[in-house]
Amino acid sequence: MAELTRAPSGATAGPGAHKWIVLGLVSIGQLMVVLDVTIMNVALPSIQQALGFASGNDLQWVLNAYALTFGGLLLLGGRVADRYGRRRVFLVGLAVLGIASAVGGLAESPGLLIGARAVQGVGGALMSPAALSLLTVAFPEGEERNRALGIWATVAGGGGALGLVLGGVLTDGLSWRWVLLINVPVTALVILITPLFVAESRDESAGSLDALGAVTVTLGLGALVYALVRANTVGWLTFEIIGLLVLAAVLLATFVVLQTRVRNPMLPLRIFRSGSVLGADIGMLVVSAGIVAILFFITLYQQQVHGWSAIRTGFSFLSLSAAVGTMAQLAPRLMDRFGLRPVVLVGLLFCVVGILLFVRISPTGSYVSDVLPGLIVFGAGLGLTFVSLTAAGIAGIPEEDTGVASALVNAAQQVGSALGLAILIAVANARVDALDPSPTDPAAVASATTSGWSWAFVVGAAVIVAGAVVCALTMGGRAPGQHEEGAEPGQRGDAVAKPVKTPIQA
Repeated sequence: MAELTRAPSGATAGPGAHKWIVLGLVSIGQLMVVLDVTIMNVALPSIQQALGFASGNDLQWVLNAYALTFGGLLLLGGRVADRYGRRRVFLVGLAVLGIASAVGGLAESPGLLIGARAVQGVGGALMSPAALSLLTVAFPEGEERNRALGIWATVAGGGGALGLVLGGVLTDGLSWRWVLLINVPVTALVILITPLFVAESRDESAGSLDALGAVTVTLGLGALVYALVRANTVGWLTFEIIGLLVLAAVLLATFVVLQTRVRNPMLPLRIFRSGSVLGADIGMLVVSAGIVAILFFITLYQQQVHGWSAIRTGFSFLSLSAAVGTMAQLAPRLMDRFGLRPVVLVGLLFCVVGILLFVRISPTGSYVSDVLPGLIVFGAGLGLTFVSLTAAGIAGIPEEDTGVASALVNAAQQVGSALGLAILIAVANARVDALDPSPTDPAAVASATTSGWSWAFVVGAAVIVAGAVVCALTMGGRAPGQHEEGAEPGQRGDAVAKPVKTPIQA
């Protein structure tokens, strides 16, 4: 059994208050991780000018360095959190993120900034699964956890759009350096407060860390993410990309085989006994592919086609965040009433309709007619799916495996974002190449470009539909914490873990 230690005696809030303070602290940590994915986007032109990046290909590594280490180390971070303590790993991740942010914000060379971004990704890979694990331990399965996940999903789903707004405000109002330096006081404050309210929890029965498994899964995920972020730069059929994809496949296949043979596996395959876990991870992957496509292509549409400023573009996504927040708060009640699978499928349907609404974009379109409806509908679907898929991804998981289950949910988001962006950019570029507009005809170039984005949205919708089919076939129908009348938890349908003590009850 995992050991749960008491909250420090100096904590003054009551047990009920403690749980919601835990949620607030880990949500702030998760918001920082999400923001660091998008907040840099609008600052890139200023960074290129200030530090003298030679080309756009070099500049992209300000984003890719973070994605590479974050995506590659997530599973390792989840298992380390279970083994060595979720609060401890959460705090270490915060410290790493804060220090790296300070170094990056003060960087005077491209190499130092890129290195700092890579270390930020390491901090995020430690923080993110530990944060969701702490939430899982504090809120046993059922109505309260679903409510907590609604708040968590609001942060995770709306944080990307908020990053665009905050990045524009900080860059134009202060300096590009503040998109990094803003992390420093926030991490310091959370590090000081967390030990007062968040109790430690870990899997005391775990043996030594699966070193070979850690190496193969980290290198495998790293090779996969690296291949995806490089593919549209050097070409999908180049020796480099094919070699990286083959290497990733071999390493990840080796990792799966190892997990069936070692005593203390990095990823215990028993967590997939609940079909909802597999469906949730696939669902999260396809939804993440959709959201990154929308943020990327609509940002370009507003700025390149309509000439909007970075700040104006960022604020235009607040409608998406509002829709996410509204539906994320409604989702727990819908899950309690109708069950898990219906909420997931309805949410995915909203996502499909929302992304298809963007197919109408054109050089003569407007924000109100061509962009706003899609943002609202997709945001509504995102709010429903983030809550229900996150709940499904950790439902019925033994407490000692919550870190790695949480890491799987986060890894699905990261890989889905990288995979979706790489594939959909390739689709858009192929469409533009097929139309072959004259470079001297701006109207033809704009028409071909928006047509390419429209094709990408159609493919993105098809990907989400495929994910919805998998979810429908693998997920149980009940909300986490529910079971059929007359059946004990775990007898049929969704696997349901026995109630565990929270840090407050210990």
